[in-house]
Amino acid sequence: MNNISLSQDQSKVLNNLVDWHKTENKNRFITLGGYAGTGKTTLISFLRKLLHKENEKLKVAFCSYTGKATRVLQNKLTANQAIFKGDVVGTIHSLIYSPLVDDRENIIGWDKKEKIEADLIIVDEGSMVDQYIWNDLLAYGLPIIVVGDHGQLPPINGNFNLLENPILLLEKIHRQSLENPIIKVSIYAREYGKIPEGTFGDSVIKIKKTSDQVGQFMEDTATKFDANTLILCGYNSTRVKLNKFVRQTLGFEGEGPQANDRVICLRNNHQERIFNGMLGYLKSIDYETAPDWHFAQIKMDEELFDYKGMIYASQFNNPKSLNFSEARSETMAGDLFDFGYAITVHKAQGSEASKVVLFEEKFSSMDDAMWARWLYTGVTRAKDSLYIIG
Repeated sequence: MNNISLSQDQSKVLNNLVDWHKTENKNRFITLGGYAGTGKTTLISFLRKLLHKENEKLKVAFCSYTGKATRVLQNKLTANQAIFKGDVVGTIHSLIYSPLVDDRENIIGWDKKEKIEADLIIVDEGSMVDQYIWNDLLAYGLPIIVVGDHGQLPPINGNFNLLENPILLLEKIHRQSLENPIIKVSIYAREYGKIPEGTFGDSVIKIKKTSDQVGQFMEDTATKFDANTLILCGYNSTRVKLNKFVRQTLGFEGEGPQANDRVICLRNNHQERIFNGMLGYLKSIDYETAPDWHFAQIKMDEELFDYKGMIYASQFNNPKSLNFSEARSETMAGDLFDFGYAITVHKAQGSEASKVVLFEEKFSSMDDAMWARWLYTGVTRAKDSLYIIG
Protein backbone atom coordinates (compact mmCIF):
# COMPACT_ATOMS: atom_id res chain seq x y z
CA MET A 1 0.00 0.00 0.00
CA ASN A 2 2.06 2.95 -1.24
CA ASN A 3 0.84 6.37 -0.20
CA ILE A 4 2.85 9.21 -1.70
CA SER A 5 2.26 11.43 1.33
CA LEU A 6 3.36 8.80 3.83
CA SER A 7 6.96 7.96 4.60
CA GLN A 8 8.23 4.38 4.64
CA ASP A 9 7.92 3.98 8.42
CA GLN A 10 4.40 5.49 8.40
CA SER A 11 3.28 3.17 5.57
CA LYS A 12 4.61 0.16 7.47
CA VAL A 13 2.71 1.15 10.65
CA LEU A 14 -0.42 1.89 8.58
CA ASN A 15 -0.28 -1.63 7.05
CA ASN A 16 0.10 -3.12 10.55
CA LEU A 17 -2.93 -1.19 11.81
CA VAL A 18 -5.06 -2.24 8.82
CA ASP A 19 -4.04 -5.90 9.26
CA TRP A 20 -4.77 -5.67 12.99
CA HIS A 21 -8.20 -4.16 12.34
CA LYS A 22 -9.10 -6.93 9.89
CA THR A 23 -8.10 -9.72 12.26
CA GLU A 24 -8.81 -8.24 15.69
CA ASN A 25 -10.93 -10.17 18.15
CA LYS A 26 -13.24 -8.64 20.73
CA ASN A 27 -11.45 -6.90 23.60
CA ARG A 28 -8.29 -6.48 21.57
CA PHE A 29 -6.31 -3.26 21.60
CA ILE A 30 -3.13 -2.01 19.99
CA THR A 31 -0.76 0.80 21.07
CA LEU A 32 1.12 3.23 18.81
CA GLY A 33 3.92 5.36 20.22
CA GLY A 34 5.41 8.25 18.27
CA TYR A 35 7.74 11.13 19.10
CA ALA A 36 6.79 14.75 18.39
CA GLY A 37 7.17 15.39 14.65
CA THR A 38 6.72 11.77 13.51
CA GLY A 39 3.23 12.41 12.10
CA LYS A 40 0.98 10.36 14.39
CA THR A 41 -2.20 12.31 13.58
CA THR A 42 -1.42 12.31 9.84
CA LEU A 43 -1.12 8.54 10.01
CA ILE A 44 -4.39 8.15 11.96
CA SER A 45 -6.11 10.40 9.37
CA PHE A 46 -4.86 8.12 6.56
CA LEU A 47 -6.06 5.07 8.46
CA ARG A 48 -9.54 6.58 8.93
CA LYS A 49 -9.84 7.41 5.22
CA LEU A 50 -8.69 3.94 4.25
CA LEU A 51 -11.17 2.25 6.61
CA HIS A 52 -13.94 4.46 5.18
CA LYS A 53 -13.10 3.28 1.64
CA GLU A 54 -13.39 -0.32 2.80
CA ASN A 55 -16.56 0.18 4.83
CA GLU A 56 -18.57 3.40 4.57
CA LYS A 57 -20.79 2.37 7.49
CA LEU A 58 -17.90 2.04 9.97
CA LYS A 59 -18.22 4.46 12.91
CA VAL A 60 -15.11 5.65 14.76
CA ALA A 61 -15.06 7.32 18.18
CA PHE A 62 -11.98 9.55 18.50
CA CYS A 63 -11.29 10.63 22.05
CA SER A 64 -8.71 12.19 24.34
CA TYR A 65 -8.33 12.70 28.08
CA THR A 66 -8.80 16.49 28.26
CA GLY A 67 -10.95 18.99 26.41
CA LYS A 68 -7.88 20.81 25.15
CA ALA A 69 -6.28 17.69 23.67
CA THR A 70 -9.65 16.82 22.09
CA ARG A 71 -9.91 20.22 20.35
CA VAL A 72 -6.36 19.84 18.98
CA LEU A 73 -7.19 16.36 17.67
CA GLN A 74 -10.47 17.53 16.12
CA ASN A 75 -8.78 20.43 14.31
CA LYS A 76 -6.11 18.14 12.84
CA LEU A 77 -8.61 15.49 11.74
CA THR A 78 -10.84 18.16 10.16
CA ALA A 79 -7.86 19.68 8.31
CA ASN A 80 -7.05 16.19 6.95
CA GLN A 81 -10.74 15.58 6.01
CA ALA A 82 -10.68 12.44 8.14
CA ILE A 83 -14.02 12.67 9.96
CA PHE A 84 -16.95 10.83 8.40
CA LYS A 85 -20.68 10.44 9.03
CA GLY A 86 -21.27 8.61 12.31
CA ASP A 87 -17.83 9.49 13.73
CA VAL A 88 -17.57 11.38 17.02
CA VAL A 89 -14.68 13.38 18.49
CA GLY A 90 -14.82 14.17 22.21
CA THR A 91 -13.30 13.60 25.60
CA ILE A 92 -13.11 10.01 26.84
CA HIS A 93 -15.47 11.10 29.61
CA SER A 94 -18.18 12.36 27.24
CA LEU A 95 -17.81 9.16 25.21
CA ILE A 96 -18.41 6.70 28.04
CA TYR A 97 -20.35 8.60 30.73
CA SER A 98 -23.80 10.23 30.71
CA PRO A 99 -24.72 13.16 32.99
CA LEU A 100 -27.17 12.65 35.86
CA VAL A 101 -29.29 15.80 36.29
CA ASP A 102 -31.63 17.06 39.01
CA ASP A 103 -35.01 18.82 38.52
CA ARG A 104 -33.23 22.10 37.70
CA GLU A 105 -31.07 20.50 35.02
CA ASN A 106 -27.95 20.77 37.23
CA ILE A 107 -25.43 17.96 36.68
CA ILE A 108 -25.13 16.02 39.93
CA GLY A 109 -23.06 13.06 38.75
CA TRP A 110 -22.10 10.76 35.90
CA ASP A 111 -23.23 7.27 34.91
CA LYS A 112 -21.33 4.83 32.70
CA LYS A 113 -23.15 4.36 29.39
CA GLU A 114 -24.37 0.85 28.62
CA LYS A 115 -23.35 1.04 24.98
CA ILE A 116 -21.17 3.20 22.71
CA GLU A 117 -22.40 3.87 19.16
CA ALA A 118 -19.05 3.04 17.52
CA ASP A 119 -17.23 0.16 15.84
CA LEU A 120 -13.72 1.34 16.71
CA ILE A 121 -12.28 3.61 19.41
CA ILE A 122 -9.13 5.67 18.77
CA VAL A 123 -7.62 7.21 21.92
CA ASP A 124 -5.15 10.10 21.55
CA GLU A 125 -2.67 11.22 24.26
CA GLY A 126 -2.90 7.66 25.58
CA SER A 127 -0.18 8.10 28.22
CA MET A 128 -2.63 10.17 30.29
CA VAL A 129 -5.26 7.46 30.62
CA ASP A 130 -5.47 5.97 34.12
CA GLN A 131 -6.34 2.37 35.06
CA TYR A 132 -9.88 3.35 36.17
CA ILE A 133 -10.87 4.82 32.78
CA TRP A 134 -8.98 2.17 30.82
CA ASN A 135 -10.96 -0.61 32.52
CA ASP A 136 -14.19 1.23 31.67
CA LEU A 137 -13.12 1.58 28.01
CA LEU A 138 -12.19 -2.11 27.74
CA ALA A 139 -15.54 -3.16 29.19
CA TYR A 140 -17.33 -2.23 25.92
CA GLY A 141 -15.54 -5.03 24.06
CA LEU A 142 -14.70 -2.76 21.11
CA PRO A 143 -11.36 -2.68 19.27
CA ILE A 144 -9.21 0.20 20.58
CA ILE A 145 -6.18 1.96 19.06
CA VAL A 146 -4.19 3.90 21.67
CA VAL A 147 -1.90 6.64 20.31
CA GLY A 148 0.59 8.80 22.23
CA ASP A 149 4.14 10.02 22.69
CA HIS A 150 6.23 7.31 24.37
CA GLY A 151 9.09 9.78 24.92
CA GLN A 152 7.15 11.67 27.58
CA LEU A 153 7.20 11.18 31.33
CA PRO A 154 5.09 8.32 32.67
CA PRO A 155 1.84 9.26 34.47
CA ILE A 156 2.39 10.80 37.93
CA ASN A 157 0.49 8.34 40.09
CA GLY A 158 0.55 4.57 40.12
CA ASN A 159 2.45 2.20 37.87
CA PHE A 160 -0.08 2.16 35.05
CA ASN A 161 1.24 3.44 31.71
CA LEU A 162 -0.42 2.35 28.45
CA LEU A 163 2.54 3.55 26.38
CA GLU A 164 5.38 2.05 28.41
CA ASN A 165 6.10 -0.49 25.63
CA PRO A 166 4.10 0.47 22.51
CA ILE A 167 3.37 -2.38 20.09
CA LEU A 168 3.93 -0.10 17.07
CA LEU A 169 6.47 2.73 16.88
CA LEU A 170 7.01 5.90 14.85
CA GLU A 171 10.47 7.28 15.56
CA LYS A 172 11.56 9.00 12.34
CA ILE A 173 11.12 12.79 12.49
CA HIS A 174 9.86 14.11 9.15
CA ARG A 175 11.76 16.65 7.11
CA GLN A 176 9.17 19.44 7.44
CA SER A 177 9.10 18.88 11.21
CA LEU A 178 12.91 19.04 11.43
CA GLU A 179 12.68 22.65 10.20
CA ASN A 180 10.62 23.50 13.28
CA PRO A 181 13.00 24.85 15.98
CA ILE A 182 10.85 23.37 18.79
CA ILE A 183 11.21 19.90 17.25
CA LYS A 184 14.99 20.49 16.90
CA VAL A 185 15.24 21.37 20.58
CA SER A 186 13.06 18.36 21.51
CA ILE A 187 15.58 16.06 19.76
CA TYR A 188 18.45 17.60 21.80
CA ALA A 189 16.39 17.00 24.94
CA ARG A 190 15.42 13.42 24.13
CA GLU A 191 18.72 12.19 22.66
CA TYR A 192 21.27 14.06 24.77
CA GLY A 193 19.35 15.26 27.83
CA LYS A 194 20.95 18.65 27.22
CA ILE A 195 19.94 21.78 25.32
CA PRO A 196 22.77 24.16 24.37
CA GLU A 197 22.43 27.87 25.09
CA GLY A 198 21.51 30.07 22.15
CA THR A 199 18.82 31.02 19.65
CA PHE A 200 17.15 28.29 17.60
CA GLY A 201 14.56 30.43 15.84
CA ASP A 202 12.70 33.73 16.18
CA SER A 203 11.08 32.64 19.41
CA VAL A 204 12.99 29.57 20.59
CA ILE A 205 15.78 30.61 22.93
CA LYS A 206 17.78 29.21 25.85
CA ILE A 207 19.39 31.61 28.31
CA LYS A 208 21.29 31.15 31.58
CA LYS A 209 19.43 31.48 34.86
CA THR A 210 22.05 34.04 35.93
CA SER A 211 21.53 36.21 32.83
CA ASP A 212 20.51 39.85 33.32
CA GLN A 213 17.68 39.26 30.82
CA VAL A 214 15.74 36.84 33.06
CA GLY A 215 14.19 39.44 35.42
CA GLN A 216 12.87 41.69 32.66
CA PHE A 217 11.74 38.72 30.59
CA MET A 218 9.75 37.21 33.49
CA GLU A 219 8.16 40.58 34.24
CA ASP A 220 7.02 40.87 30.60
CA THR A 221 5.73 37.28 30.67
CA ALA A 222 3.78 37.90 33.90
CA THR A 223 2.29 41.18 32.65
CA LYS A 224 1.04 39.54 29.42
CA PHE A 225 0.06 36.23 31.05
CA ASP A 226 -3.00 34.51 29.55
CA ALA A 227 -4.39 31.02 28.90
CA ASN A 228 -1.95 30.62 25.98
CA THR A 229 1.03 30.76 28.37
CA LEU A 230 2.57 27.92 30.37
CA ILE A 231 5.37 28.57 32.90
CA LEU A 232 6.97 25.23 33.75
CA CYS A 233 9.45 24.18 36.42
CA GLY A 234 10.59 21.13 38.39
CA TYR A 235 10.43 22.00 42.07
CA ASN A 236 7.18 22.77 43.88
CA SER A 237 9.00 25.46 45.88
CA THR A 238 9.86 27.24 42.58
CA ARG A 239 6.27 26.85 41.43
CA VAL A 240 4.95 28.59 44.57
CA LYS A 241 7.46 31.46 44.17
CA LEU A 242 6.59 31.92 40.48
CA ASN A 243 2.85 31.88 41.17
CA LYS A 244 3.29 34.58 43.84
CA PHE A 245 5.44 36.64 41.45
CA VAL A 246 2.92 36.47 38.57
CA ARG A 247 -0.06 37.28 40.84
CA GLN A 248 1.80 40.24 42.35
CA THR A 249 2.72 41.53 38.87
CA LEU A 250 -0.91 41.21 37.76
CA GLY A 251 -2.05 43.24 40.78
CA PHE A 252 -3.72 40.55 42.92
CA GLU A 253 -3.66 41.42 46.61
CA GLY A 254 -3.55 38.84 49.39
CA GLU A 255 -2.52 35.19 49.39
CA GLY A 256 -5.93 33.57 48.80
CA PRO A 257 -7.57 32.73 45.46
CA GLN A 258 -9.78 35.40 43.89
CA ALA A 259 -12.05 35.81 40.88
CA ASN A 260 -10.01 35.77 37.62
CA ASP A 261 -7.17 33.76 39.19
CA ARG A 262 -5.60 31.04 37.06
CA VAL A 263 -6.01 27.67 38.81
CA ILE A 264 -5.04 24.02 38.32
CA CYS A 265 -6.83 20.88 39.50
CA LEU A 266 -4.66 18.59 41.65
CA ARG A 267 -6.89 15.55 42.06
CA ASN A 268 -9.13 13.48 39.77
CA ASN A 269 -12.83 13.65 40.52
CA HIS A 270 -14.52 11.47 37.89
CA GLN A 271 -17.93 12.39 39.29
CA GLU A 272 -17.27 16.10 38.58
CA ARG A 273 -15.32 15.45 35.34
CA ILE A 274 -12.22 17.22 36.60
CA PHE A 275 -8.77 15.68 36.35
CA ASN A 276 -5.30 16.18 37.76
CA GLY A 277 -3.55 18.83 35.63
CA MET A 278 -6.66 20.52 34.17
CA LEU A 279 -6.41 24.32 34.09
CA GLY A 280 -9.06 27.01 34.34
CA TYR A 281 -10.01 30.47 35.59
CA LEU A 282 -11.87 31.19 38.81
CA LYS A 283 -15.17 32.89 37.96
CA SER A 284 -16.30 33.38 41.56
CA ILE A 285 -15.43 32.27 45.09
CA ASP A 286 -17.43 32.46 48.32
CA TYR A 287 -15.24 32.90 51.40
CA GLU A 288 -18.22 32.65 53.74
CA THR A 289 -18.88 28.94 53.09
CA ALA A 290 -16.60 27.45 55.77
CA PRO A 291 -13.22 28.35 57.33
CA ASP A 292 -11.16 25.94 55.24
CA TRP A 293 -13.55 25.37 52.35
CA HIS A 294 -14.80 27.85 49.75
CA PHE A 295 -17.58 27.34 47.23
CA ALA A 296 -16.09 28.17 43.81
CA GLN A 297 -17.17 28.35 40.19
CA ILE A 298 -14.35 27.65 37.73
CA LYS A 299 -14.36 27.90 33.92
CA MET A 300 -12.23 24.92 32.90
CA ASP A 301 -10.13 25.44 29.74
CA GLU A 302 -11.70 24.04 26.57
CA GLU A 303 -14.53 22.36 28.51
CA LEU A 304 -18.19 23.10 27.83
CA PHE A 305 -19.07 23.14 31.53
CA ASP A 306 -18.11 25.12 34.62
CA TYR A 307 -16.90 23.35 37.72
CA LYS A 308 -18.98 24.25 40.79
CA GLY A 309 -17.97 22.90 44.17
CA MET A 310 -16.03 23.18 47.40
CA ILE A 311 -12.29 23.82 47.11
CA TYR A 312 -9.75 23.47 49.92
CA ALA A 313 -8.15 26.78 50.96
CA SER A 314 -5.03 25.23 52.54
CA GLN A 315 -3.92 23.77 49.20
CA PHE A 316 -3.22 27.20 47.67
CA ASN A 317 0.47 28.19 47.76
CA ASN A 318 1.24 24.86 49.42
CA PRO A 319 4.46 23.32 48.05
CA LYS A 320 3.01 19.80 48.33
CA SER A 321 -0.20 18.26 47.06
CA LEU A 322 -2.28 17.43 50.13
CA ASN A 323 -3.76 14.51 48.22
CA PHE A 324 -0.58 12.55 48.98
CA SER A 325 0.02 13.71 52.53
CA GLU A 326 -1.09 12.77 56.02
CA ALA A 327 -3.78 15.47 55.66
CA ARG A 328 -5.48 13.54 52.84
CA SER A 329 -8.46 12.48 54.98
CA GLU A 330 -9.14 16.15 55.82
CA THR A 331 -9.28 17.02 52.12
CA MET A 332 -11.98 14.57 51.04
CA ALA A 333 -14.93 16.93 51.59
CA GLY A 334 -14.28 18.64 48.26
CA ASP A 335 -11.69 19.22 45.55
CA LEU A 336 -8.06 20.29 45.43
CA PHE A 337 -6.96 23.27 43.34
CA ASP A 338 -3.94 25.57 43.43
CA PHE A 339 -2.74 28.61 41.49
CA GLY A 340 -1.95 27.63 37.90
CA TYR A 341 0.25 30.40 36.50
CA ALA A 342 3.33 28.23 37.00
CA ILE A 343 3.05 24.45 37.13
CA THR A 344 5.45 21.50 37.23
CA VAL A 345 6.31 19.64 34.04
CA HIS A 346 4.68 16.53 35.53
CA LYS A 347 1.38 18.39 35.83
CA ALA A 348 1.69 19.77 32.28
CA GLN A 349 1.43 16.37 30.57
CA GLY A 350 -1.30 16.50 27.93
CA SER A 351 -1.33 20.32 27.94
CA GLU A 352 0.12 22.57 25.29
CA ALA A 353 0.38 26.33 24.94
CA SER A 354 1.37 28.85 22.33
CA LYS A 355 4.12 30.21 24.64
CA VAL A 356 6.10 28.05 27.08
CA VAL A 357 8.70 29.25 29.57
CA LEU A 358 10.67 26.29 30.94
CA PHE A 359 12.93 26.49 34.01
CA GLU A 360 15.38 23.58 33.92
CA GLU A 361 15.33 21.98 37.37
CA LYS A 362 16.73 18.49 37.92
CA PHE A 363 15.89 16.41 40.98
CA SER A 364 18.80 14.59 42.60
CA SER A 365 16.79 11.35 42.33
CA MET A 366 16.58 11.61 38.52
CA ASP A 367 18.86 9.47 36.40
CA ASP A 368 19.95 10.71 32.95
CA ALA A 369 17.13 8.86 31.15
CA MET A 370 14.41 10.31 33.40
CA TRP A 371 15.93 13.80 33.09
CA ALA A 372 15.86 13.51 29.27
CA ARG A 373 12.16 12.54 29.46
CA TRP A 374 11.44 15.45 31.79
CA LEU A 375 13.18 17.92 29.48
CA TYR A 376 11.52 16.47 26.37
CA THR A 377 8.06 16.59 27.99
CA GLY A 378 8.59 20.26 28.97
CA VAL A 379 9.85 21.31 25.54
CA THR A 380 7.06 19.57 23.62
CA ARG A 381 4.35 21.50 25.49
CA ALA A 382 5.24 24.53 23.29
CA LYS A 383 3.42 25.24 20.03
CA ASP A 384 4.91 28.54 18.83
CA SER A 385 7.46 29.99 21.22
CA LEU A 386 9.76 28.39 23.79
CA TYR A 387 12.04 30.10 26.28
CA ILE A 388 14.32 27.85 28.32
CA ILE A 389 15.99 29.23 31.43
CA GLY A 390 18.79 26.87 32.44
